[in-house]
Amino acid sequence: MATLKEQLWDPIAGFGVTFRTMFKKPVTVQYPFEKRPTAPRFHGRHQLNRWPDGLEKCIGCELCAWACPADAILVEGASNTEDERFSPGERYGRVYQINYLRCILCGLCIEACPTRALTMTNEYELADASRESLIYEKSDLLAPLLPGMEAPPHEMRLGDTERDYYRGDAAARAVAHGSAAAGGEQ
Repeated sequence: MATLKEQLWDPIAGFGVTFRTMFKKPVTVQYPFEKRPTAPRFHGRHQLNRWPDGLEKCIGCELCAWACPADAILVEGASNTEDERFSPGERYGRVYQINYLRCILCGLCIEACPTRALTMTNEYELADASRESLIYEKSDLLAPLLPGMEAPPHEMRLGDTERDYYRGDAAARAVAHGSAAAGGEQ
């Protein structure tokens, strides 16, 4: 049961919020022409990341799909072969789709990813005219190839073993000895 003091104070406190904002100048943004920057930790469109040599970080484990409360992610893993290697491990994500009609941009898929293959960008303009274009395929989600990266499939360039590759041991030793293999060139 509220006391008499609380019953009298609550409406005054509520009106205080109204009076503080009543005389502030409104902020109007001319949206499509002027865009305000997002917060650094804003959760926007997803991105599948790559290793420095261009191989994909996704190992097709499907943990992101299991963590998604909206069932918006579809992942189908496949095994790497000696002829075609898309990631440094045994497996890679052959099919990767995110349905942005279902996605609630909660970030639980990011938390579930063991290799940090999936992150979220600051891109927030996801509206489109057709439903089909809001289902992003792997090619839409993959990070672009930066200078020095090679498009998969190719052999691992950052180490001789998977342990070296993930820890960066071989790359660090090669840089210390001045080898050109550490930069992705062979």
